[in-house]
Amino acid sequence: MIDYTNIPSTSAEPEASSMIETFRAIGYSIETAIADIIDNSITAGAKNIWIDYDWKGSNTTLSILDDGTGMNNEQLIQAMRPGSKNPLDERNRDDLGRFGLGLKTASFSQSRKFTVFSKAKGYKPVFWTWDLDFVNQEKVWKLIRYIPNVENWTKKIETVETGTCVIWWDLDRLTKDTSEDNEEAKSKFFGIMDSVKSHLSMVFHRYMDEGLKIYLREREIKSWDPFMIGIDNLQSKPETRLEGGSIKIKGFVLPHRSKLSAEQYNYGKGPKDSWTAHQGFYVYRNRRLLVAGDWLGLFKKEGHYDLCRIQIDLPNNFDDDWQIDIKKSIARPPSIYREQILALTKDVRNQAVEVYRHKGKVLKRKLASDEYFPFWEERARHGKRFYKINRNHPLLNELLSKSGDLKKEIEKVIQFIEETIPVPLIALQESENEKPHGQPFEGIDHNAIKETMQKLFNGFVASGLSVEKAKARILNTEPFNFYPEYIEFITE
Repeated sequence: MIDYTNIPSTSAEPEASSMIETFRAIGYSIETAIADIIDNSITAGAKNIWIDYDWKGSNTTLSILDDGTGMNNEQLIQAMRPGSKNPLDERNRDDLGRFGLGLKTASFSQSRKFTVFSKAKGYKPVFWTWDLDFVNQEKVWKLIRYIPNVENWTKKIETVETGTCVIWWDLDRLTKDTSEDNEEAKSKFFGIMDSVKSHLSMVFHRYMDEGLKIYLREREIKSWDPFMIGIDNLQSKPETRLEGGSIKIKGFVLPHRSKLSAEQYNYGKGPKDSWTAHQGFYVYRNRRLLVAGDWLGLFKKEGHYDLCRIQIDLPNNFDDDWQIDIKKSIARPPSIYREQILALTKDVRNQAVEVYRHKGKVLKRKLASDEYFPFWEERARHGKRFYKINRNHPLLNELLSKSGDLKKEIEKVIQFIEETIPVPLIALQESENEKPHGQPFEGIDHNAIKETMQKLFNGFVASGLSVEKAKARILNTEPFNFYPEYIEFITE
């Protein structure tokens, strides 16, 4: 132990304005920022949380009110202090915070000024404000007791017996230099609020299912369960426990799309509106979702794993081991569990692939055919590889047969397409980009696929093929081989 008694020292207190501007650059989105505020509400025992906003262009305000225990003046000042908690301290098992920074960094990330109004049992409402312009001017770590329209906010906090209201004003990251009558800015802001609603429905879905109510402009937000618990044909794997039972892992294989109604299929797309975006791990800490639809660096996203979702539950004393960040949006499994998690995950992924491909396998066995029509073919020329569009593909064959005098022009355009394929760029993106390569027609309307399959079917039957043979040929034609389930809906 060093004896510091006779060692010289000097103050190196951080400059207030510079430090707070640094807090603003941590990288919150508005969705993660609001979720961080709600964490505090849940920790304070809130049963109801009301998110509201008042669109007024650059003067827009956004508030988050809860009916938790609230704070008195001393408690509020401590809560407004950056680093109000030591991350090394032992916490209550239900505490969703860690660094004592969430309220401040989340609020600073979206606004230059924010106020916290609070009301504890037996105390009058109190409020304090962080104003970055005041901090920059005075160069001191000081709160001010000021907020415009204080009477309105006092009335708001009085609507709950106890609770806290966080008010963001001067929302420079969202509404800077916008006017109230700017319809484009207004529409963009409302769209962001819709994204907030979707994000919260996912992050707090387990709390909502247990009774927590979160409202956006007085309308209750409904939970979104990524595992679709209770739906027919859902397959769940036995729960695996690590670290003496503290860490729980459970895999789910969702039903094939042919087993889902249109409503169920759209529900499964989730807030990101994509099945592929939602495959992967869902990491929870105290039932609060931290990471949604991510393979945590263990795998890349690929379309045939769309039905695979894996739940990981962590207690709040594993943040260091799992590298949980301040924003609660990143997690990485420690090396000690890596092999176990890989083995469990591969098992669930393999089962998910079987379900994903099962429908196609059944149909291919039923409608067997030796012919396969890829859209692209690899060719060699002067010792180098090139890619050509298959002229025997049914779609192209039909187009060229009907093109008449335009056939030469169409051929010329096809040749230019073939000669300018950015193969090196595609190869580079595949090796370096974490985003998965989408399968044909993924994420867009499939009506074109269905209509074209029906049209091809009609043409094949008209040319003398049997119904079964016509379906088999479509099933063996790219890209229709990616969507074998639509074969069933072709009308004869």
